[in-house]
Amino acid sequence: MVDPFSPPSLAPSSLPAAYRCRAATVADAPAIHELVAACERELPGRSETEPDRTVADLTLPGLDLAADTLLVHDSGRQLAGWARVHGGRRSTVDIHPEHRGQGLGGALLDWAEARARQAGSERLSQTVSNGDRAAVALLRSRGYEPFVAQWLLEIALTAEPVVPAPPSGVTVRWFRPGDERAAHQLTEDAFDEWQKRRKTYREWARRTVERDTFAPALSPVAFAGDDMVGAVLSLGVPGGDEGCVERVAVRKDHRNRGIARLLLSEAFRACYREGRRRCTLWTHSETGALPLYQRMGMTVRHGCAVYGKVLGVD
Repeated sequence: MVDPFSPPSLAPSSLPAAYRCRAATVADAPAIHELVAACERELPGRSETEPDRTVADLTLPGLDLAADTLLVHDSGRQLAGWARVHGGRRSTVDIHPEHRGQGLGGALLDWAEARARQAGSERLSQTVSNGDRAAVALLRSRGYEPFVAQWLLEIALTAEPVVPAPPSGVTVRWFRPGDERAAHQLTEDAFDEWQKRRKTYREWARRTVERDTFAPALSPVAFAGDDMVGAVLSLGVPGGDEGCVERVAVRKDHRNRGIARLLLSEAFRACYREGRRRCTLWTHSETGALPLYQRMGMTVRHGCAVYGKVLGVD
């Protein structure tokens, strides 16, 4: 019988001898989620990633689990860390707090860079919490530099939000089946201004409307005639006390009309009426949207930075 923990061909030589590695499978999603949650409880202090996000990350179109993922287990076969490289450009590395300081972070970074090079990528990036000093120091020591700031924002819903009237010629309703393609087109067009690559519909849907926690009843969309010109796509964990805005987009020719504020207010009010007393939203420095969210009463819960490196430069 083949040992599933036999090191893959790209297993880093820097992996400490006490650990074994193998590629991930979709069946590993619960264990990976527990690892990610443990890291989040350490920094920034609370678990924020939902289990269905981990499943989505493992089932993205184009992801080859056998080549693009690596799990590291201790001698008791408990998951100690994992890494993923998606599209040859973006990496994720998480080390369980109980296994930090053993060299696993460096070993998984070695593996991620090797995998990215094998995939033909000239650059690799990774998102790290601002409070994770060890990870920041490791990345900087390897030649990575920050190039994008990210923030998780939150708003406390202590009273039912007031929703402004829609601008002339604009109507608003809740997301419903059949809106998926228009929402994909709208959000990808809006994000083209800063993202490096458009997501295919399959990839986009896997991370939004196909997630178990996608909440159409918390997701208002705006129309001018028959054209979708704005959308707020939200998630909601059943029984949870928080909502989460996953996407905000307004078509370029309809911006500065108050549509984003209108749709966010609708989403916040829907959260409040469901008994949710907070709502969160991720944004980053390239969107320029932080001031809008702050004017609406959102505050920064914690921050991250995206670090990048040109591969081949050590």
